[in-house]
Parts: sequence; C-alpha cells; structure tokens
Amino acid sequence: MRYLEETLYDALGGERAIATIVEQFYDRVSKHPELMPIFPDDLTETRRKQKQFLTQFCGGPALFTREHGHPRLRARHLPFPITHVKAQAWLDCMGRALQASELENEKAVQELYQRLTLTAHHMINT
Repeated sequence: MRYLEETLYDALGGERAIATIVEQFYDRVSKHPELMPIFPDDLTETRRKQKQFLTQFCGGPALFTREHGHPRLRARHLPFPITHVKAQAWLDCMGRALQASELENEKAVQELYQRLTLTAHHMINT
C-alpha cells in the first residue's frame, strides 16, 4: 500500500536509484564537450556530493546539509560560467541518464526531471 507521505526519493527507488542516476549522469558529463571544462578531471568527489544532494533534493535524508551546510546552489555555482547552452547540455545529460537508469516509476522520473529543469535554469549566470 502506498502512503501519501511517500517522497520522490522513495518513489524513484531510494539510495540505489539515486546512485544509478548519478553514475549514468557523470558518465555522460565526463564526455560532453560543453561540460567537461567546468568539471574536475576526477569526478569521484563530485559524484559523491551529487548523490548527497539528489537524495536530499528528492526528500530523502539531508545528507548534503549535514556535511556541507545549506546547498546554496546558485552561490556555490557562481564561480563557473553557466550559460543557456551549458544548462541545456546538463539537462540533456540528465535526461539521458534518467532514461538509461531504467527506473520503474516513470511519473517520479518525470517529476524529478521537471524539478531539475527549473533548477538548471535558475543556475544560469552568464
């Protein structure tokens, strides 16, 4: 039985789903010509933080805040030139990652993508 209190994190499939999404996403980012220049060569720590952030963003445990404080996404990303083109490239990588993750709850996947679309557009600073 499903409860009304189910979070997006739960609907997606919890920790395993978030880990799959992040791995699929950064596999694409690491090869994308628009995104490679703004990410470090070693994405290990970036992947770990993204897992923490997405867990929290989707209503799971507040892993990111516990370790790093409030996400302050826009402020944390101001040092990086984020254009409309880069935001769209990021969303394209995420869209492909979500498809490749083969998660069962398509409605939850669509909701996550919609939330991330709003976030990506908010991050544009150039």
